[in-house]
Order: sequence, then C-alpha cells, then structure tokens
Amino acid sequence: MKIAVECQSPLLQKSLEVFLTRYLSSTKQCDIIVRDTECLNDARCFYIASNEKSDLKKPFSKSQLILALENRYELMGHATKAPQEEGKEESLNFDILERRIELLTKEYQHNIINAIKAFYEK
Repeated sequence: MKIAVECQSPLLQKSLEVFLTRYLSSTKQCDIIVRDTECLNDARCFYIASNEKSDLKKPFSKSQLILALENRYELMGHATKAPQEEGKEESLNFDILERRIELLTKEYQHNIINAIKAFYEK
C-alpha cells in the first residue's frame, strides 16, 4: 500500500506524514491520496474531515487511520502485501526521502534562527 498526503492544513499534513511514514509515496506512484478537501473524480482519493461525507471523521487515532486506509485499499482490489515487501519498494523511492530532508532542513533552520534570536534578546 502506497499513500500520498496532500492536505491544506499544515498540522494535519505533518500528523499524517508521521502516522504513515512507512507507507508514504509520491503522488504519481501511490495507490491512495489522503486529502482534507473533497475530491469528486479521483477513485484514489481518501477524504478526511469533520463532516459525514468524509471517509474518516476527525478526530481519529493512528490505528483508526491505518485500518480505514487498509479497508479502502482492499476495496480497490489490491491484495495486502507483506511489510517486508513494502519496505523494499518504499526504500527505493527517493521522492519521499527528498521531501523528508527538505522538511527536516526547514525545521533545523527555524530552530537555529530562534536560538540566535533568544541569545541576542538577553
């Protein structure tokens, strides 16, 4: 199961990336796209929101999320793969690695700037 996350909410985006780390994939190679906006013409779309039309209602736990995504994956006609097989395929996907490095670099830069500001404000 390969999942891409495309959310307008930065908090939801980051939470889903943390919850789904081992399943993350690029949008082009994914089986399911998790979004926080409705998508009508995309069979791969998995909609998360607070309303009744959503595939998963907020708030939710990590286990509820993964269970709902696995159910959707099976409904789409895909057989569940062994975790070892998934790990091999995902380790070859450099898009995910680039995205993670970019996020970590931005976070590191933010922390350094805050430390410098705190030092000079004393």
